[in-house]
Amino acid sequence: MQLLYLVFGNNIQNHFQANFSILSFLRQKENLLTAITIVTDAPEFYQHLGPLVTTEVIAADTLLEWQGEYRFFWRAKIKALEYAAQRHPQAALLYLDTDTFLHGSLPQLAQALATGTAFMHEAEGALSSLPSKTERRMWQQVKGQTFGGVAMQEKLGMWNAGVVGIPAQRNLEAIALALRICDDLCAQQVTPRLIEQFALSVALEETYTLEEARPHIGHYWSTKTEWNGAISAFLLESHLKNRTLEADLAALSAFDYQQLPIKKKVRNTQNRLNNLVNKAFPPRQVEFIDPKR
Repeated sequence: MQLLYLVFGNNIQNHFQANFSILSFLRQKENLLTAITIVTDAPEFYQHLGPLVTTEVIAADTLLEWQGEYRFFWRAKIKALEYAAQRHPQAALLYLDTDTFLHGSLPQLAQALATGTAFMHEAEGALSSLPSKTERRMWQQVKGQTFGGVAMQEKLGMWNAGVVGIPAQRNLEAIALALRICDDLCAQQVTPRLIEQFALSVALEETYTLEEARPHIGHYWSTKTEWNGAISAFLLESHLKNRTLEADLAALSAFDYQQLPIKKKVRNTQNRLNNLVNKAFPPRQVEFIDPKR
């Protein structure tokens, strides 16, 4: 099984999340991981992992090409899957957003992939019944039509794409279908925010039995502030103590994955009130170093 990460930009938090995620898998690698590939423009952030990972630096023009005719950035995720599958066609492929970690059994996950079960992080429900404005608009735009050769029926599900597990059997076929669906959705100017997620959801359900990766993998997309604090403390301690990779893996065995929530919903009203309070009561007596004094 090979792991794949796609990490671009200079936001250091994304890179230390990816490092932590990789460490969580290395704790259980047990010869199950044939490759760990990081597609990035910042390979310098992964030196601590040494030869256990491969950083693929993708040129800007290649990244632009991956976005396709309609310059949809997240089409690059599907192209990165294609790139990895072409390089290791006989290996199951597990794509991970940076804000993920392995807390369950890697052998169980690898066995399921090996026997033809695909994974995405969690099932969110049929697109036709999802409540958000974006999803309702998407359904109105696609219902009754065909994209990538697949008729848009009410039963078609939306799955969270923070984890995408593709068995080796029919891998390039499934990825090609996702690309066709994605491109057709872009051509019809469907609301773009969730296009690649829906394309992957439909393609994997059409090609495989699709299950949730949530029992094995945590995805803290809604609680990044809390997890970023815990992860930065772990990596800072590693740096200050000059820990080796082996020592980091040993330290991670004592990490309590249940200490922080992986999902939290905050009402928009609360966010608006917080913004109003911050504007009404800005900080006072803010000082900076003055080199002239």
